[in-house]
Amino acid sequence: MTRRKIAALIAFNLVAIVLVACLAALAVWQIHRRAYKLDLIARVEARVHAAPIPAPGPGSWTGISAASDEYRRVVAAGDWLEDRSTLVQAVTELGGGYWVMTPLARNDGTTVLVNRGFVPGNGRDPASWRPRNPEPVTVIGLLRMSEPGGAFLRANDPSSNRWFSRDVAAIAATRGLDKVAPYFIDAERMLGESGLPVAGLTVIAFSNNHLVYALTWGALALMAAAGAIFVNLDRLRSDWIGARQTDPHGS
Repeated sequence: MTRRKIAALIAFNLVAIVLVACLAALAVWQIHRRAYKLDLIARVEARVHAAPIPAPGPGSWTGISAASDEYRRVVAAGDWLEDRSTLVQAVTELGGGYWVMTPLARNDGTTVLVNRGFVPGNGRDPASWRPRNPEPVTVIGLLRMSEPGGAFLRANDPSSNRWFSRDVAAIAATRGLDKVAPYFIDAERMLGESGLPVAGLTVIAFSNNHLVYALTWGALALMAAAGAIFVNLDRLRSDWIGARQTDPHGS
């Protein structure tokens, strides 16, 4: 084998080693991601079915995060500020329409936005909703994190009152609300509750295709390794045949 061929084979093997290592690393990473996702799903399931706890107050707002708090079942009491409700475009199992985001003024002077539920496109008028409750109300639901900015390719337009995501800070600023919690609550549907808005439509779903991805990357790593071994064996075979043809007696 000439020096050029040896150098080419060494370069090929180095590239093959790097490629196999990268593909194997991706497979291992997907396995770790799968373990994380399964743990996340288990934690969220536990939160959703747990007894409700008081919605976090101002003292703990800075420590709230999606990883530790989202979908936690909470309870909050106060008075509706229905005249400051905001309609956010939504697509649900009931079709297209709006989420009704209404501020709930709590006794401690703070406010939390509550997603009271869904109304269809022809249900925008509050007169078509359930009769207003003049008494203080208690809301049980799931803590959700703010959705800043808007939806994909559709930015919120507060000046035109066009909302595509439940952006707590922007809605609070537009409605002139102070001391607003950095999260909102997806209200549960109460037993026997009917009419609009329709609560309890929160979709809790996490894609978990990491095992498929891990198997795919692992298979590609094995194919790359097998291909490199085949090339090396074929090169050795060719050199051996060439040597035999040059010296048929093996001398």
